[in-house]
Amino acid sequence: MGSRGAKLPEEEVYELVQRTNFSNDEIADWYRAFMKDCPSGQLTKQDFAKVYEQYYPFGNTTAFSEFVFRNYDHDKDGYVNFEDFITAVSVSCRGNVDEKLEWAFTLYDLDSDEFISRSEMTQIVDAIYKMIGSLVMLPDDESTAQKYVMKIFNEMDLDGDGKLSLEEFKNGCMKNRQLYELLYHYQPIEPNSCKDLDNQ
Repeated sequence: MGSRGAKLPEEEVYELVQRTNFSNDEIADWYRAFMKDCPSGQLTKQDFAKVYEQYYPFGNTTAFSEFVFRNYDHDKDGYVNFEDFITAVSVSCRGNVDEKLEWAFTLYDLDSDEFISRSEMTQIVDAIYKMIGSLVMLPDDESTAQKYVMKIFNEMDLDGDGKLSLEEFKNGCMKNRQLYELLYHYQPIEPNSCKDLDNQ
């Protein structure tokens, strides 16, 4: 990929149609919007932070935006190109619950060992808490990241090994909508953005 033109080559569009849940025209629309906002064709960590700052102006978005950036940057080259971007947006806008939870699992699995440890989840939840700041009033057993992670693991870690497999993570989120909302919800591309595209 890596095209910087005003229009994607047909073979690249075809490849993205196969890999995402978007049509040719939708990919073209997303590409135009992406290049308008990012003429270089590459998003940086700083760009991601600015997006989150617009949604959460009263919190500290740095840590969480970096975690999400890491998940978007598939080839780990320090940039998010259009291919990286549209693949992730496809999951957010059109993915089924399984796809969304698999994406969220990779976000929390910081060392990519196919398990989420307490430490990994605490880092992400702490970043979310710092980002949302005082916007949300939390009950006492969720007042700190450590308390909330303890609550999550008590519910999800069925075999008590101190880590969550993908199956445990999915099952826990499917049974508890509140956990699903916390663990997946904070994405830079919200469903409304997808609806706006559908209505264009």
